[in-house]
Amino acid sequence: MTLDSYNGDVHTVPQSENSPIDTDKDRELFVPPLNFAMVDNGIFRSGFPEPVSFSFLQSLRLRSIIYLCPEPYPEVNVEFAKSNGIHVFQFGIERCKEPFVNIPDQVIREALQVLLDTENHPVLIHCKSGKHRTGCLVGCVRKIQRWCLSSIFDEYQRFAASKARISDQRFMELFDISNLRHSPLSFSCSKRC
Repeated sequence: MTLDSYNGDVHTVPQSENSPIDTDKDRELFVPPLNFAMVDNGIFRSGFPEPVSFSFLQSLRLRSIIYLCPEPYPEVNVEFAKSNGIHVFQFGIERCKEPFVNIPDQVIREALQVLLDTENHPVLIHCKSGKHRTGCLVGCVRKIQRWCLSSIFDEYQRFAASKARISDQRFMELFDISNLRHSPLSFSCSKRC
């Protein structure tokens, strides 16, 4: 069955027996990366994008990727970015395990400068799983947007689930946004997208 619209009424129309049969070649599979979500207009978050997600990412028409891990970007991801005109910004934040946590304030600030520049939008923020490092950067964006801490923590916990870290929440709570030069309360790529 397919949907058809007539005079504002939506109804189903049976496909005829002569309709072309869908083949796997005719359908493109869109698989979002792990923990994928929209943060705001032109800003997305996820875990590490695997090649199976490249078609999905192409549909976003990304201009930039903010990669929050210290490991080199795999060649297949570099080639995907290059062939799609996507600029990759790498901010190598080491994976942190409690109780010895060291989220580098200055690196988050540098990543925020890239993220807040709408010339880089649409942008995808990711780390390995899209939970902690990505969650801290998104939490800082939410502070800039003047979200209350309980809402920031709720969003962080939805992605981190049972792996939520008090130290990440403490970092977001204490992160000082007062000296950020470019602090929009909302983002929009509607003029270009």
